[in-house]
Amino acid sequence: MKAHVGDQLVVESPTTGATRRDGEIVGLHHEDGTPPYDVRWSDSDQITIFFPGPDTHVRHLEGPSEAASEHGFTERGTGGGT
Repeated sequence: MKAHVGDQLVVESPTTGATRRDGEIVGLHHEDGTPPYDVRWSDSDQITIFFPGPDTHVRHLEGPSEAASEHGFTERGTGGGT
């Protein structure tokens, strides 16, 4: 799995009747876009470090430079981040 800052993570619940969870990737820990990610969850507005499992997929919504400049976040190790 690879992602960019600004992409959306969607976690589908394997449990029947459970809600899915989604959030925006606001920070990367690896330059190649591999996990873990810093994610701002839409249901709580909290930012947590997240290691995706097999029930997670990425929605590529914006280019990485657009998202980083819009939200004020950058990839970790490049002079900024959360």
